[in-house]
Amino acid sequence: MEREALFATLSRLPDVEADNLQAYDATDRILLDTAADFVGPDSRVVVIGDRYGALTLGALAGLGVGHVRVNQDLFSGRLALQRNAAAAGLENRFTQCELGGELLGGADLVLIQLPKSLAELEEIADAVARFAGPRTVLLAGGRVKHMSLGMNAVLEKFFASVQPQLARQKSRVLVAKDPQPVSPTAPFPVTDSLPELGIAVSAHGAVFSGARLDIGTRYLLTFLDRIPAADRVVDLGCGTGILATMYARRNEGSRVIATDQSWAAVASAKGTALANGSGDRITVIHDDAMSTLDTGSIDLILLNPPFHLGASVHAGAALKMFEAASRVLAPAGELWTVYNSHLQYRAALERLIGPTTEQGRNPKFTVTRSIRS
Repeated sequence: MEREALFATLSRLPDVEADNLQAYDATDRILLDTAADFVGPDSRVVVIGDRYGALTLGALAGLGVGHVRVNQDLFSGRLALQRNAAAAGLENRFTQCELGGELLGGADLVLIQLPKSLAELEEIADAVARFAGPRTVLLAGGRVKHMSLGMNAVLEKFFASVQPQLARQKSRVLVAKDPQPVSPTAPFPVTDSLPELGIAVSAHGAVFSGARLDIGTRYLLTFLDRIPAADRVVDLGCGTGILATMYARRNEGSRVIATDQSWAAVASAKGTALANGSGDRITVIHDDAMSTLDTGSIDLILLNPPFHLGASVHAGAALKMFEAASRVLAPAGELWTVYNSHLQYRAALERLIGPTTEQGRNPKFTVTRSIRS
């Protein structure tokens, strides 16, 4: 299939779809164009950070590559790739792998969509240098407005040569060659103590706020003495698992599920639970908006929703979580939410969940309690 025809068929589902949100961008195009100079029919190609399948399927359809190994952090991205591959008849031509030797061993070419955080880029670059071969070439692409010299500096820690290419359609590719020897110990995950909470936090590079306590979660935790004890509890969008850990420590009889669509968050939450002796009381699930949980099966949900979809500020992610909570909560079950006050989510919570009351507000955040009607 011709590449542009393929791109026209791509869907973001099950992620949020909207007129201003696409399943591909100019970075996908420029990465594939640049890759054409480095691949042959027998090239072993790895794709990291593919959002909805544009890079993986573009390499298969447009570069003559026979098979691709791919790593995606987001559960919704993995489902979107599978869906788009089936529509294009390419479903048996790629293998999903976690970041490590299975993904990168023997790779000739690695294509990555540059992540937002330098920590995530460092974890990826270290893995490429650690597990791929000495002749592996890394092509890292991004939108110019989201790129920084810090990204070059991170790559230069792991590659002897890092060359920025000319920008095109407001996107640019960094070509990294000659992987360098790395430390025997991988830089991630990191584990740091949080003295104010009396716990340790584990964090992979891609997880929001790293091993620190983000200010929204900090504010929601001040209401922990008001949040009821419940049998079946979910920390939705769990990040590093701080909410799940603190709730489980306070309510020893509760069964707590921590779930996130980010693999990095899930791995971090597992590490946090283990570091605090809660590994047997917190179940951690890689899932998209609780899709694997039964309808009406949960008594309490704790939620600090994101307000971005990728690099775009968009309410769609939070609304999708509210809709999921409506399905999963048992009658009279409760959703406790913290959000930036200017987002004014209360009307949506009233409509999708049920009666919603403001529990507190500070200069930045609002905490609400919604009861499933």
